[in-house]
Amino acid sequence: MDQPLVSVIIPTYRRNEPLQKTLEDVLSQTYPRFEVVVVDQLPNHSPGVQAYLDRLATTGQIQLFQPPWASLPGARNYGVRRAQGDIIVFLDDDVELPPDFLYHPVQVFQDRPEVGAVAGRVFDRMKLADAQWLDPQGERVIEQLPPEAMDPAIAWYHLDLVHTVKPQRVITVRGCNMAFRRDIFTVHGLGFDERFRGSAVREESDFCLRLRGTGYQIWYAPEAHLVHLGEESGGCHDISTKSLQYQFTFYHNHFLMGFKNLTPWQCLRFFTKLFDCHVLGHPPCYKNPSLPKTLVRGVFYGLGFLDAVKTLVLGLWTDGQVYSRQER
Repeated sequence: MDQPLVSVIIPTYRRNEPLQKTLEDVLSQTYPRFEVVVVDQLPNHSPGVQAYLDRLATTGQIQLFQPPWASLPGARNYGVRRAQGDIIVFLDDDVELPPDFLYHPVQVFQDRPEVGAVAGRVFDRMKLADAQWLDPQGERVIEQLPPEAMDPAIAWYHLDLVHTVKPQRVITVRGCNMAFRRDIFTVHGLGFDERFRGSAVREESDFCLRLRGTGYQIWYAPEAHLVHLGEESGGCHDISTKSLQYQFTFYHNHFLMGFKNLTPWQCLRFFTKLFDCHVLGHPPCYKNPSLPKTLVRGVFYGLGFLDAVKTLVLGLWTDGQVYSRQER
């Protein structure tokens, strides 16, 4: 059987050495048929990295595109429109992956025709001591995710794609390591919602909740593992995760996902859990419980709610695909 062509799409934003290392790992893949599409948003590279990218593009090892705007969901859609593969793999620009990585999502799609998306296992660099590859004592190793991990109202607080070692059906993927059948985009017409802002927290969850309407399943493949370096800025981020603007967009994006995809009862449960965890700081968030910090988080929670309502109202006159519409 001929191996399907895989399109590896890497959105990037003002990233230097981690991007170069990521591309080195991708270009070292042993899978025989793949292309690399780099969507470089507002490029601002060091001379050495820019020369490296130009050399790869000139020699045909990557396709390099540089749109004049910065949007993670916009960059994903932009890359899909230029990709030729039967399978679309999205990676962040600060990951490390083994040379056989691409074989694993391809194998899932070949073995399971009911699967439309594959979620890979992610080892976050800042949590590597906690997220061990194998734990001989059996600690923090998850065989089967709890039923709550499939509940769209609270799944986000029970889904663990780090410690889970058994392949199984899941509700969503992580944006730094996800793969899709091409017909999700071409036949079913799905795209990433470009109204999700900043580093686009929850844009992949929004996409996966809508993907379930196609009848396809989402499958977790722990063997498709990588290390996510988790840089604070650059890459997919157009703002630092520690900035006030990030906090504002964080809540906006969560509320937007809820409003778009959940029933009123599910929204109530989701927004309550969001407040309990991210504002009050209860587990599994474990945020600073001081009154001033709690009040500040509460203010952003309220502002994010109002802004998400505004986004939805404006969406009555537009589909929200601001960047994609520029090419129509």
